[in-house]
Amino acid sequence: MATLPTPMAARSRCGSTEISKLASSCHYSSRKKLFQSSQRLGTKWKTIRQFTSVPTSGLNVSAMARVSVEHIDQRYTLTTEVGKQGKGSSYLFRTEIGGQVKVCVKKTNYKYVVFVEVSSLQLPSDSVGLILTWGVYRSDSGYTQTLNFDSLAPHEEPVVFENPLDLIVDSAYSLELEFAVELAPFFLSFLLKSSCGLDIRSHNHMKFCVPVGLERGRPFPLGLSFPNNGLINCSVFSRNAENVVLCLYSDASADQPTLELDLDPYIHRTGDIWHVLMENSRNFVAYGYRFRGTNKDNFDGGRVIVDPYAKMVEKPNNPGTACLGILSLVEPFDWAGDVCPNLSIERLMIYRLNVKRFTEHKSSRLAANIAGTFSGLAEKVDHFKDLGINAVLLEPIFYCDEQKGSYAPFHFFSPMNIYGLSSDQISAINSMKDAVKRLHSSGIEVLLEVVYTHTADSRALQGIDDPSYYYLNEPAETRSALNCNCPIIQQLILDSLRHWVVDFHIDGFCFMNATSLLRVHGESLSRPPLVEAIAFDPILSRTKIIADCWDPIEAVQKEAEFPHWKRWAEMNSKFCINIRNFMRGEGLLSDLATRLCGSGDLFSDGRGPAFSFNFIARNFGLSLVDLVSFSQGKLASELSWNCGEEGPTDKTSILERRLKQIRNFLFILYISLGVPVLNMGDECGYSTGGSPAYGARKPFDWSTLKTGFGMQTRKFISFLGAFRQRQGDLLQRKSFLKEENIDWHGSDQSPPKWDDPRSRFLAMTLKSEQGTKKKSLEGSLFIAFNGADRSESVILPPPPKGMSWRRLVDTALPYPGFFSVKGEPVIQQMGGRISYGMKPYSCVLFEATAARS
Repeated sequence: MATLPTPMAARSRCGSTEISKLASSCHYSSRKKLFQSSQRLGTKWKTIRQFTSVPTSGLNVSAMARVSVEHIDQRYTLTTEVGKQGKGSSYLFRTEIGGQVKVCVKKTNYKYVVFVEVSSLQLPSDSVGLILTWGVYRSDSGYTQTLNFDSLAPHEEPVVFENPLDLIVDSAYSLELEFAVELAPFFLSFLLKSSCGLDIRSHNHMKFCVPVGLERGRPFPLGLSFPNNGLINCSVFSRNAENVVLCLYSDASADQPTLELDLDPYIHRTGDIWHVLMENSRNFVAYGYRFRGTNKDNFDGGRVIVDPYAKMVEKPNNPGTACLGILSLVEPFDWAGDVCPNLSIERLMIYRLNVKRFTEHKSSRLAANIAGTFSGLAEKVDHFKDLGINAVLLEPIFYCDEQKGSYAPFHFFSPMNIYGLSSDQISAINSMKDAVKRLHSSGIEVLLEVVYTHTADSRALQGIDDPSYYYLNEPAETRSALNCNCPIIQQLILDSLRHWVVDFHIDGFCFMNATSLLRVHGESLSRPPLVEAIAFDPILSRTKIIADCWDPIEAVQKEAEFPHWKRWAEMNSKFCINIRNFMRGEGLLSDLATRLCGSGDLFSDGRGPAFSFNFIARNFGLSLVDLVSFSQGKLASELSWNCGEEGPTDKTSILERRLKQIRNFLFILYISLGVPVLNMGDECGYSTGGSPAYGARKPFDWSTLKTGFGMQTRKFISFLGAFRQRQGDLLQRKSFLKEENIDWHGSDQSPPKWDDPRSRFLAMTLKSEQGTKKKSLEGSLFIAFNGADRSESVILPPPPKGMSWRRLVDTALPYPGFFSVKGEPVIQQMGGRISYGMKPYSCVLFEATAARS
C-alpha cells in the first residue's frame, strides 16, 4: 500500500474534436442497472458540445489546474485488486468536508470499468442527492476532451458530463462508468456536486483525478520493459525533477508529441525513479520525456529528452529536433551457431577502424546500401585474415554530436542508424549483430571504443537531472562532463556495457579518457567505484577491458596510475612516445629496451606484458605514413620526423628513408611484448596530408592496397603476425621474460651504452625457454636496432650448438628481400665470428635454426 496524491494531468497538441466517439463508448450505471445517458443540470455546463473554434496548433490543455501544495496534503491510498473480472487499481481519497471517495479501475477483455463509491460524506441537511461532474482527457489527432477551465480559448466552455450517484445506504453513494478499451490511455477527472449546489473536491481543494489505462508501473528495469503482451512499462531516473511528462508520438518525425502524460509524483514515483505502465500503447511509435523543476538552469521543460535507457532511438531528419526512443520491443536475433573466439589477451592482434570510413569509399566495390555499414565491415573479413588480425577495435558507434564527431555521444544503448543497410534503427541493430556473428565465425573478436566520461553539449542527458548526471561546478565549456562515480550514472554505464555484451556479443571495451573514470569532484580515487565495479562484474570481467587515457575533448594524453585489480589493460602511450623518439634519433636506449620487453615499469604490478596495448599511430594525430613525412610547424607534440623534407617528395633517398622508417615502426610494434594495435590505413599509406585533426580523416581508399607500397606493407604485416604467433613463447607472453632468457648487446657484443644519450644502437638475444614444445634452443632470436644516421657493423653472438643464424628481416633491403619466411643463411667468418652490416635507420632479425648439412 502506498501513499499517493490526487493530481494527475495530461497535455496535448490537438486537432479537431470528435467527442461523439467517446460519448458513444461510455456507459454509467448503479449496481442494479446499466444504461447510456447524460443529463444536464443547470445552464452553466453543457453535457456534450462540439468544439468549432479551438485552435488546431499550440493548444495545451490539462485535466485539472495544477496547484502547489505540500506533499503531506496530497494523500490517498492506492491498492491493486485482481479478480476474475479483470485486474485493476483502487484509489482512496479524502474530501474537503470529510468522508471518503474510493475509485476502482478494472479492465476486462473489451472495456474499462470505473466504480466510484462515496461514503461517510457530511452533506448539508437540505441536500437530497449527489452528482458526479466528470470529464475525461485524452488527445490524438482526432479529438480532445478536458475539464481544465483555464486552458480553453476565450469564450469557450468545457465539456463535462453530469451523472447522479445511486444512494446505496445512508450517506453512501456509488456510480459505475464503462469505457471501451481502445480509448485508453486517458484520465478521469471529476468533482462531486450536491443537489443544493455545493462543489465537493479533495481535502486539498483539487479535483479528483485517476488514470485509466495507465497503471502505476514499476521502477525496474529502467527504460522500456514489456511485462506482458500489450503492456509497456516506462521507467526513468530523476532525483531533482518536480514534474515528469511522458511524451508519446504517433509519428517519430513530428515536431510535437501526440499525447503528453504528466506522471504523478506519488502514484508514478518510487524514490528517485518515475514509472508508469501503459495497458494500451495504441498507435504510438516513439516516446520521450519532459523534466521540470524550479531551477531553470538544470531543467528545460520545453525540451523533449530521449530516454537514457532506450534500446532503440529514432533521430529525426530535422536539425535540432529531439531524438526519441522507439516504443517497441527489439526483435530477437538468431545467434544460433555463434561462438565467441574467447582469445587469451596475449594472443590478440588488433586493427582499429571507423565503421563508416572503412568501406564507404567507392573503391571498396560494395553496393551503395552496404558501403559504410556494419555489413560492409563484415564483407572485408578476408582483409583482416590476410593481415593476421584476430580482433577489430571499432571507434565509437553510439549516437553522437554530428559536429564534434563520434567521441561526443548523447546515447549509450544503440548504434547509429547510418551503420544499417536501410539507415533505420532496426536495420542498424541487426546489421551489427550479423557482422559480429560473421567476424566471430572467422575467429575475430569485436571490441568497442566507448566514451562514458562526457557527452555532447546538447540533446544528451542535460535536463534530466543535471546535479546527478553532470559536474555542475565545471567551467561552462566542460559542463558535459559526466559524474561517472555517482551511483546512478555508474549503474547506467554498467547497464550499457552489459547490454552490448549480452545483446550484441561484444568481446571487450576500450574506455576513452579513462583517467576521468578515477575522479570524483576533481579528486582522484585509489579505488574508484566504477572502475572497480567493472573489474569484478560477473559479465564484464570476462571481457577485455582496456583503459585509454587519451582525452578526445582536449586532444591530450592524461597520464595516471590506473587501478586495475589485475583485470584492466591499458593503451600504452609511453610505448608510442619512446619508439617515435628512438626512430628520430632521440631518447635513451633504456626506454627502448623497456618497451621491447613489455613495459615493466607500468605492468610489473601483477599484470604482465599482455596488459600493454602497444601502438605507433592512432586515429587522433598523424597517421603512420605522415609520421615520417611531416614534422614542421605545430607538429612538435607528434614527435614525428619528415626524414629530410617536409611533405610529398620525389627524392629517392628521402623516399627510401621513409619506407625504412615505416618498416621499422611496424617491426618494433610486432616484435615487442604486449598487444600490437594497428590503425586503419597503416597497411597502405593512409594520409591526412599532415593534419593531426580527427576531422581530417578520410575514407579508406581500397585501391591503395594494390600499389607497390600497399602490397609489400600488407605482406610484411602478415609475415610479422604469423611470426609473432609462431614465436608465441617469446613474443606472446602473459609473464615477463626471465633474466636468463635475454641478453643485451652493443654492436660489438660489448654491453650497451645505457648511459650515453647519443648511443643509437641496441641488440638483444631472446632465448627460448627450456621445457617448451621446442625442447631446445631452436627459435632463439637475435634482434638489432640502429637508429643512427650511420652504418653499424654488428657482431652476432655464437648460435646455439648445432644451429645457425638465418636472417628473417632487414628493413633496409629492397622489396621483396627485406623479409623472408624461411630466412636467408648468414655466412660465418674466420674465427667463428659473424659480422653483419646494418645500414642507417634499420632493424634486423635473425632466428636460430638447426644447421643443414
